[in-house]
Formats: sequence, C-alpha cells, structure tokens
Amino acid sequence: MIRVLDSRSIMRGLDQLGMEDGVCARFEEQIALPHGVFLVTGPTGSGKSTTLYTALGQMDGERLNVSTVEDPVEYELGFCNQVQVSDVIGLTFAAALRSLLRQDPDIIMIGEIRDNETARVAIQAALTGHLVLSTLHTNDAASSITRLINIGIDAYLIAASLNGVLAQRLVRKICPKCKESYQVAEKMKRYIDRAGISATELYHGAGCDQCRGSGFAGRLGIYELLIVDEAFRDMINKDASVSNMRRAFIQSKSPSLYDDGLGKVKLGLTTVEEVLRVTEVYGQSEAEVFVENEV
Repeated sequence: MIRVLDSRSIMRGLDQLGMEDGVCARFEEQIALPHGVFLVTGPTGSGKSTTLYTALGQMDGERLNVSTVEDPVEYELGFCNQVQVSDVIGLTFAAALRSLLRQDPDIIMIGEIRDNETARVAIQAALTGHLVLSTLHTNDAASSITRLINIGIDAYLIAASLNGVLAQRLVRKICPKCKESYQVAEKMKRYIDRAGISATELYHGAGCDQCRGSGFAGRLGIYELLIVDEAFRDMINKDASVSNMRRAFIQSKSPSLYDDGLGKVKLGLTTVEEVLRVTEVYGQSEAEVFVENEV
C-alpha cells in the first residue's frame, strides 16, 4: 500500500485543521509549555502526525532546539533535527531518544509511543525539563492514561509528567457544489435533539461531478482536548481506570469528539451519519457512551 503525503497540509495554521477557537487556543498553550508530555491520540489515518507537524511549524526553530524521532520521517522540516529509527541497526525509539537527550533539546517529537521503554524515556525527558510531543493509539483522550498504565508506567509518573491529551478523528466535508438540506433518518433524531440542532440546519451532499457522486469533498478534524490539571492528577493517582478517567473528563465539561462533531454538523460542514461513523467505540457510538454517563 502506498501512503501519499501532501506537505502543504502542514503549512496551514492549527485553525485550518478544523479546531474550534477554544480548543485551538488551549492547544497552543499546551505546546508552548516548557516541559511535560502532550499526546495526540486516535486510530491510524486520523491525522495525528499532521497535527503534530503543524504544531511544530508554529514554533520558533531558530530560538528552540527541536528534534524528532520518527518511523518513518514523513515530512522534512528544515528547522529541526529529524531521526528515523531503524530496528536493523538497533536504533529504536528509546535508543534514538537517549542520544537526542545528550544534545539538550527543548522540544522532542516522538512519532509514536509503542512500548514501555519508549514511554519511560519520554516521561523521564519530560520530568527533566523537556517538552515531549507524541502519538498514542487509543479511542479517546481519557483512555490514553489507562493505556500508559497498561504498558507499565506508574500512575504517579503519569500524573507528574502528563500535560494533556488531544484525541481526534477525520470526517468528510459536505461537497459545497451539491450541498442541500435533507431530512435525517428517524433513528438519528435523538442525537439531533440532544445537540439542539433543528431539522432546517441539516445538510448533505446530493452528489455531483465535482465530488464524483459521493456528496463529500475534503476532510476536517473533530477533536476533544483533555487538560491534566491538579484535580485530574489526583484522580490518576487514586484510580486510573478507563471508566473513572472518562467520568472525570465528562465532569470537566470539555466537549467530546461527538460534541465537536455535532457542532460541525450544526455549521453545515458534515453530516450526523459521518460523525457517528468515526466516533464508534467497541460497537457502541461515543454518543451513546456519553449519553449513558450523563443519565
């Protein structure tokens, strides 16, 4: 399989990735912190690397020492030191990280945290004054904390080093050429009613030559941002189970992936069906997960 990458996608601002103003502002605050770990999570193909590369593009490469460890290097950045791992010669993520730390970087971007050794080195780097950005494969922001514990990281180390987690998905945008209002299916109405979206605010693409009959043209991100504050750190130390972390996230009143997706439905950017398609978790949509927790 060939993966086609467009370097223009990382030359845009964070606001052009689909982040709402509030999420974008808080995300920029996180990547401006002097130390700690910040994670971007989601399945393969959800745009995690693009988000991290775009974040690096916002940084002052002349003032800051920025280094990356990747597998493979997807985009070449002229302002930072990029290392591609190679298991053949023993240059693993952890080994490359240890070498880079001797050069005293300000910011380190790790392509992916896959194992205990990489996670430990990353957390040690964060605790010794470096900002570490990385990706993790989890379904939502809250479960990333449990994932780190499952790969062998102590809860107190996570609480001490983790600044925040951004979970994301990509949804297809409605084609502007054939965009029209439509009646949503009856089974979708409870999601619409919960979001306060009226029937007149629903759109889809009818299909045209421009979009090859699909009704969609282009993609944009939907996001949820978990900020690890002092209250959240206490919860991590007490009980870092997935259910407790999700409950804590709900109590923080931060918009979920589903909430952000419905916000974009209300703006006429995508469809309800598309949001539900990408927020499905364990055979149950995140919409249903959050509805159950709020009851």
